[in-house]
Amino acid sequence: MFEKDLLAGKRILVTGGGSGLGAAMGRRFIELGAELIICGRRLELLEATATQMRSELSGKVSVARCDIRDGGAVDAMMDQIWREAPIDVVVNNAAATFLAQTEHLSFRAADAILGPTLHGTMYCTLAAGKRWIEGRHNGVVLSILSTSTITGRAFTVPSAMAKSAILAMTKSLAVEWGPKGVRTVAIAPGAFPTPGASGQLRPEGRGESWAHRNPLGRAGEHRELANLASFLISDQAGYINGEMVVQDGGSHLRSSGAEDLLQWTDAQWQKQREGRTKG
Repeated sequence: MFEKDLLAGKRILVTGGGSGLGAAMGRRFIELGAELIICGRRLELLEATATQMRSELSGKVSVARCDIRDGGAVDAMMDQIWREAPIDVVVNNAAATFLAQTEHLSFRAADAILGPTLHGTMYCTLAAGKRWIEGRHNGVVLSILSTSTITGRAFTVPSAMAKSAILAMTKSLAVEWGPKGVRTVAIAPGAFPTPGASGQLRPEGRGESWAHRNPLGRAGEHRELANLASFLISDQAGYINGEMVVQDGGSHLRSSGAEDLLQWTDAQWQKQREGRTKG
């Protein structure tokens, strides 16, 4: 689809890059010539993913263990990265969510979602943006959001709140930072199944008919998201700023994605809460 050197010379940081969609995007960036840095909390996972990428793709991949919920830790990570060279792109991919009846959420449970999804994304964006602007270095921030920013979404309210706030950040910084050489863009993916997300959002008792309700009759493929991300962070998308691209097969035009949960019984919700507590 792209020239093989589309991202040549780009140094890219992907949060939550050790697995799932973060790893899928990272692999594609390497294929297109980028140098990749993946960060997350689990060092063993990051190193295993990096080793596999180096072996299969022969690209330059490094890892940074960081809890992005901690602004000080994010700043220290950026200092360490910048000692070698500035990055050119930050992909805000790390996030957390789970199904819950909102009236049963504790403050701690809400913070478990808002911490990485909202605060971590903001910390990474600010840390990179500050360094880019001080160094007069052009940069791109790509944030992975959700169609809940358009429709709202019951039973994942903290996540919908966080993603909507990041969309506001994306639009606001496009105006504030655009004149300083920093673009901000976003993707709202639909269903791109991963083991982690499926475990949280597709528990036992929730049918798979959701895929058939999609106008295209299927879920998205990781490669499709990775290709869109690659385009948006490339110089070829240099005139796209402050925009969120929806990639969901048209699903949000039919449903917010949570209507089936309105039919759940108290017993099903109790089982969901118990499973989350054990997890």
